[in-house]
Amino acid sequence: MACLGDEGWRSVPKMHLERLSLNEEQDGVGVGGGGGGVESDKDSVQFPFEKIFPVYARVGFSRPGSGSDLSVLNSGRDPIWEAVREEAKLEAEKEPILSSFLYASILTHDCLEKALGFVLANRLQNSTLLATQLLDIFYDVIMNDKDIQRSVRLDLQAFKDRDPACLSYSSALLHLKGYYSLQSYRVAHALWKKGRTVLAFALQSRISEVFGIDIHPAARIGDGVLLDHGTGVVIGETAVIGNRVSLMHGVTLGGTGKEVGDRHPKVGEGALIGACVTILGNINIGEGAMIAACSLVLKEVPPHSMIAGTPAKVIGYVDEQDPSLTMNHDAGKDFFKHVAITFGKGRPSGKCSSFFSVLSFCWRAD
Repeated sequence: MACLGDEGWRSVPKMHLERLSLNEEQDGVGVGGGGGGVESDKDSVQFPFEKIFPVYARVGFSRPGSGSDLSVLNSGRDPIWEAVREEAKLEAEKEPILSSFLYASILTHDCLEKALGFVLANRLQNSTLLATQLLDIFYDVIMNDKDIQRSVRLDLQAFKDRDPACLSYSSALLHLKGYYSLQSYRVAHALWKKGRTVLAFALQSRISEVFGIDIHPAARIGDGVLLDHGTGVVIGETAVIGNRVSLMHGVTLGGTGKEVGDRHPKVGEGALIGACVTILGNINIGEGAMIAACSLVLKEVPPHSMIAGTPAKVIGYVDEQDPSLTMNHDAGKDFFKHVAITFGKGRPSGKCSSFFSVLSFCWRAD
């Protein structure tokens, strides 16, 4: 078993810099099992390197295809792990009372995978799932799955970049239950794919109990995903979430009843889903879509559209390629004036819920 090596690192910045595809051979939607693994498109849209992956830009990580010396890759360095360790050292100096906690959780380990496994095992342990047993499970899965190793880092970057309440990489690793739930899910999903369904369900149950976030181990979730706050998030068995998606607390990706088979939503890349949104049924949420808080979504959502209401309707379109990266919930004064005029025509009482759902775009609990 080993930490993420040189070859693994070659694919990390490339995934963020290239447009990632959700296409799958049979059903048209697909992400890598436990850790993303979505194939990149050579003709993809490029994203700002320094904004998407600032820690790598800061330490001199070369852009893919630049032709420059890949000194960071060849040296085997892990810039995010180095940043986590440096932050932990500084915090230990500022708060000596936490020095033992920081040492045990971060500084005693030689790579991010081991630190994460230790933290998760201690968070999820109980009288029947012992910390030592969980540690063995996490180490066995994470240390042997390069897709998960990549996803762990891309998710950590997503939390640092998009959540204003996330003060540092180490704070996400040590304190944010949205991040814990996502990485624990990735382990459970890997177990599910290996046929160890009973253990995967046991882990899912414990994750739900401890963190208040319920993700079925069979669901498929891409890389660079943010679960902001995370409380009350429910993701069903056949749900699919693309790369670079951001979900606020209370989001439900559910079915519509007792039907079996493929019955849950498919969320496209770069979508931004507001707080307490409910999306029901096997419907597609287009790439780069924005869904206002408290909306009830029952129909297909066009790419790069803005929808709101109960039931949700299209109220406009967004300019950003991936609104999930900017996390801009404020549509602006002119837009709200347009919405107020539009909703003022016709049936005011029937449009009221949609209008207030639009207003809720501006609210966050950070």
